[in-house]
Amino acid sequence: MSHRSTLRRRTLLSSGLAAIVPAVHAQQPYPTRPVRLLVGYAAGGGVDAMARMLSARLPALLGQQVVVDNKAGATGAIAADAVAKAPPDGYTLLAGETAMLIAPHLGVKLPFDPLQSFTPVAGAFQAPLMIVANNAVNASNAREFIALLKANPGRFSYATSGVGTVHHLGMELLKARTGTFILHIPYRGAAQIVPDVISGQVPFGVVSAAAGLAQARAGRLKAIAMMSPGKLPGAENVGALADALPGFDVAPRIFVLAPAGTPGPVVERLNEAVRTVLASPELGQAAAVQGAVPAYLPPAALATEMAAESAAWAQVIRQQKVSLE
Repeated sequence: MSHRSTLRRRTLLSSGLAAIVPAVHAQQPYPTRPVRLLVGYAAGGGVDAMARMLSARLPALLGQQVVVDNKAGATGAIAADAVAKAPPDGYTLLAGETAMLIAPHLGVKLPFDPLQSFTPVAGAFQAPLMIVANNAVNASNAREFIALLKANPGRFSYATSGVGTVHHLGMELLKARTGTFILHIPYRGAAQIVPDVISGQVPFGVVSAAAGLAQARAGRLKAIAMMSPGKLPGAENVGALADALPGFDVAPRIFVLAPAGTPGPVVERLNEAVRTVLASPELGQAAAVQGAVPAYLPPAALATEMAAESAAWAQVIRQQKVSLE
């Protein structure tokens, strides 16, 4: 064989190997390196706690670390924007929550579209809310609460952790469905609401179930009703607003999102891992301590749920004329 033929053959072999190597890399199973799970709030909060429950348990199924990355600010928008702009390869995920679906309908300008900038991976948790009341209030359950409001229009007030929160909009939905009026008193955060309800500074409050339940058990306030129908472990004796208003279901939801365009096999791998983690009884017990319940949804169902919830909150905001100003 001539020297020229030998060189040509080597060149062809090299070219063939060069073509094969990327294909081999492309077929490597996902993930091959650590995955980041971004949280739009500071460490120690509810969304952060739920994200860390997942991050601690997913590595056993994925074979790689899942690292929580707190990017607090702009009510979660900074983290969401970072994920929306990340490469769609499954290595940057978002612990998203209901607030991002509400914000655009309140006139908040977001640098991303909550429904178009992400690929739904899995529904993860629901954080039940509880209506609590001062012990002097003449109501102890959902029906008595609604009857009291109807008999005393404008007499009572309630506190939440802020305008436009799920807590606030849930009560606006209740007002719309019952034709009642109760004055909203927005607090700068949730910490002072329970003490003020106990002292009588405000007769009613909407708080996380975990915050209200401990004080209700101690007899310091009344647990009037859960705002969602599912039972939270430890709060089985607390009725739901749905007992008086069929279909009423309001609760902050936490879900896992990836950048739009993330490949289907990657989404499927992540979804299956999240589903397996959420099915663990141990995880359910850990979530209950934080006042949350596992609420798994597959990607298609999550996409449908997010779109429906966005539309529902938009209607409440328009109907009740809710404004951040």
